Amino acid sequence: MMKFRFRRQGNDPQREKIKQDLFAFNKTVEHGFPNQPSALAYDPKLQLMAIGTKSGAIKVYGAPGVEFTGLHRETATVTQLYFLHGQGRILSLLDDNTLHLWEIGQKEHCSQLEEVRGFTLPGRPGIESTNATRVTVLLPKLSCDLLVVGTEGGGVHFLELPSFTLQNKSLFQDEIMQSSVPEEYKCGKSLGPVESLQEHPQLPDKILIGYSRGLVVLWDLQNRHADNVFLGKQQLESLVWVRTADSFVSSHSDGGYMVWSVSSSTPCTHEPVTATIPYGPFPCKAVNKILWRTTESGAPLVLFSGGMPRASYGDRHCLTILQDSQHVTLDFTSRVIDFFTIHCTDRDKEYDDPSALVVLLEEELVVIDLQTAGWPTIPAPYLAPLHSSAITCSYHISNVPVKLWERVVSAGLQQCPLQTHTNWPIRGGKNLAPDPKQHELLLTGHEDGTVRFWDASGVSLRPLYRLSTANIFQTECDHNDSLTQAGEEEWPPFRKVGCFDPYSDDPRLGIQKICLCKYSGKLVVAGTAGQVVVLYLCDDKSDHMIDVATVDLLQDREGFTWKGHDRLPPKSGSVLFAPGFQAVVLVQCMPPAAVTAVTLHAEWNLIAFGTSHGFGLFDYHRRSPVLARCTLHPNDSLAMEGPLSRVKSLKKSLRQSFRRIRKSRVSGKKRVLVSSPSSKVQEANAQLAEQDAEVTPVQRRIEPRSADDSLSGVVRCLCFADTFLRDGTHHGPTMWAGTNSGCVYAYALDVPSQEKFSEQGVEALLGKEIQLMHRAPVVSIAVLDGRGNPLPEPYEVSRDLAKAPDMQGSHSVLIASEEQFKVFMLPKVSAKTKFKLTAHEGCRVRKVALVNFSSVASEDYSENGLVCLTNLGDIHIFSIPALRPQMRYDCIRKEDISGIASCVFTKTGQGFYLISPSEYERFSLSARVITEPLCQVEVDRPHDPSELSICTTLPPQANGTHKTPSGENKSAGDAEGVFDEMQSPLSSPALDSPNSSADITLDTTGELTMEDVKDFLVTVDEAENNLRNMTEEDGRPPGILIN
Repeated sequence: MMKFRFRRQGNDPQREKIKQDLFAFNKTVEHGFPNQPSALAYDPKLQLMAIGTKSGAIKVYGAPGVEFTGLHRETATVTQLYFLHGQGRILSLLDDNTLHLWEIGQKEHCSQLEEVRGFTLPGRPGIESTNATRVTVLLPKLSCDLLVVGTEGGGVHFLELPSFTLQNKSLFQDEIMQSSVPEEYKCGKSLGPVESLQEHPQLPDKILIGYSRGLVVLWDLQNRHADNVFLGKQQLESLVWVRTADSFVSSHSDGGYMVWSVSSSTPCTHEPVTATIPYGPFPCKAVNKILWRTTESGAPLVLFSGGMPRASYGDRHCLTILQDSQHVTLDFTSRVIDFFTIHCTDRDKEYDDPSALVVLLEEELVVIDLQTAGWPTIPAPYLAPLHSSAITCSYHISNVPVKLWERVVSAGLQQCPLQTHTNWPIRGGKNLAPDPKQHELLLTGHEDGTVRFWDASGVSLRPLYRLSTANIFQTECDHNDSLTQAGEEEWPPFRKVGCFDPYSDDPRLGIQKICLCKYSGKLVVAGTAGQVVVLYLCDDKSDHMIDVATVDLLQDREGFTWKGHDRLPPKSGSVLFAPGFQAVVLVQCMPPAAVTAVTLHAEWNLIAFGTSHGFGLFDYHRRSPVLARCTLHPNDSLAMEGPLSRVKSLKKSLRQSFRRIRKSRVSGKKRVLVSSPSSKVQEANAQLAEQDAEVTPVQRRIEPRSADDSLSGVVRCLCFADTFLRDGTHHGPTMWAGTNSGCVYAYALDVPSQEKFSEQGVEALLGKEIQLMHRAPVVSIAVLDGRGNPLPEPYEVSRDLAKAPDMQGSHSVLIASEEQFKVFMLPKVSAKTKFKLTAHEGCRVRKVALVNFSSVASEDYSENGLVCLTNLGDIHIFSIPALRPQMRYDCIRKEDISGIASCVFTKTGQGFYLISPSEYERFSLSARVITEPLCQVEVDRPHDPSELSICTTLPPQANGTHKTPSGENKSAGDAEGVFDEMQSPLSSPALDSPNSSADITLDTTGELTMEDVKDFLVTVDEAENNLRNMTEEDGRPPGILIN
């Protein structure tokens, strides 16, 4: 019997075709804000924005739904990005000193980002002291045919685009010093690295070159001559032209900026027209970047980052906007990476007239409306900072009713008085994806006690509404607000901008579990300190008292003392609530341990909740507890120490770990003679091992879990169901609870009719208590009807939104533990079928969901399946109730523990998991339901005559990594062997995570001797001279292609 049961059956072609129509695994889109951004660029012609990251990724954004992602083969930081305006081409500079050219290409009527070639300035690779050719700044000419490259050695080189051909007309410091700089300015000092390059707004053959020491040169490319020299004495940070081209502005390290007049009559300018230190006279930090925009209204708009007084506000991340008498200092909570303005770039127009300011910060993107009085922020339709407070849990709702959707959106719009409703200014490309057929909500719980509602219907994850639970407790929030308001009148005129705020007033506020009824608008939110809050959705503001109830889950059990944190004290008196979700009942679990499970049945007015001590049932209509059950084992001492407690015994946890290791080693070597449950399990394992070798797949041995393991009483899952528990003829409401020790409790509930809710209370009677033999933690419980389908949600049948369940046939309950799935027949609770996942696959179950898969071949055909994510990061799909394996996919790296823990499945076959603190990866298991970017960008790109090969790029995979085909990493050098092979330091193997690039070093010191160092060590001047001699003597452009 066993042989037949486990022997592999032949594949049924018809079934295989059905599976192809039902299941398909795709990683579709990354939601949220890119992790560790490092560069920013904007194309005013195509209206596209690009962001580079420290992991080597480039993300391009246009109108909502228009997104492209590219990934460099080298895991290196993108330090600079530039668009070739209107051509759909992007230049990237990495911190390994390589240049890369990307193109937006067409594939199957959709656009995608592809890398076409790479280049590095010739030099001696691997010697850190040779920095002469390290690139500091790039300037792609507006004609898009020439790239000007500034280096750390002070040289300026010229590359033809798009071929990356090095021209033999490089400009070096000595040429500038000898022909243009007065003797008194030289002083024997170097000019330093090239800090800024700016093209003349009206004369394309002239560029402004700014050196670190402060010297600025207006250079004529055609005649190879310096038209003007500006003798700055402060260390230079950035340059910007005034639109009229009669002056330019320089920013400096002393916190000031200078306006310089450009005149052909004065070739050498010693002093600027004006010099201003806005936040002086005390020492200030450097003004890193400055923009000067002319307006038709008169006064220019000046925008700069940095410049804060070093002593008092040196730790602030600020960007200042000045216009006439208006002065605003935007105060951010994370570092400013870069910024740009969206303004008129037509050369025929007289003014810039900026409409918006886009600021890329380390943790968020902020857009300011410059045309509206007060300069309000524009809400972003994408790139929202999911991690404005650390994400602690998530919850997804499919097929949201229109009424609930509109009410949530309306409540969210009323929360943003300081935001303008101007159209999103970055709107390039066309979104070809069809409108979503249904609304989807993703709810995220956060460490600061907030729940955020996101529109997850399409490619762009859009914020809709923010709910805070901190206002119903007594915390220090009010005190902090008063301090902030008191400081608003001080100088500088700070204005807090952005929503990234990683600091929580009280860690006990953290949200642990969320449950929402989409038909009644009732929400349950549970937190770290045992608080369970019931909220109703209301369209009007309200000022009311919150009913507070306490449920003792220990049930006066002796011998247990709670050593963890205290409960959060609720506010006394009435609380003012804005339109949206408003708290009506607060249920406080005692002891105040973190809530580990929660569920809601709005039709019965019941909520169930569980902690590490037990579970409770509460009637929120009558404000009365129905049931409290303690699940603690006598040895559950760790359950009495909260997650925030400092008294947890390290010795005890180490001792238990060593005991488990020792026990597993002993049990693998010899058989225990004592008759015990563990010895019986080992005998069964031995018999299984001796069975016929044809039995497949081979089952692994499973060590029995001790009944006295710590935290065995943790409640892992809860569910409500209308099913048969007392007998096979009468069905009724039930509640199920599963624990960490493999114990399942089933209660029969006596719920009064709708008319008698206020008169009669709910009663609960224990119907069944099931102890799984292997004692593995119970991850999920679900009741199936007579046809093997999951039961519908509350209100779905009564409102004719779903087919009524089959109440004629025998119901069954599906219990999923960490090690196996098992279906029991009801009401006798007799085992029907099971699948031992750990025995077959050697993995443990982490997440489970029941999913409805629709066929691509026919809209009328669908199947219900059991989807599970394991601790190895793979996803398994099983049929229900037969539990036959259907598909298996590799989804998440097994080392990515936070990604596995954060995964949430949808009911239609999609899923989300965190690939960084600020990004969700979205994936699909369904062949029919796929949410992915389908977009197109129309570009006017001249034909590329170059015969250089185009790289074959693969789409990014999990966590932003991609696999490189073998044999494609080749680097072409000079024919005479002038240039060294660059493959080893530039094409390191692809890593599993893009977030670890900053920590990667290539140690080659063991291969270098002192003689090698002497041979290759050259000074900055020698390297520049060598480069100049090579470009003059050899007509061939030196370069290296990095594919």
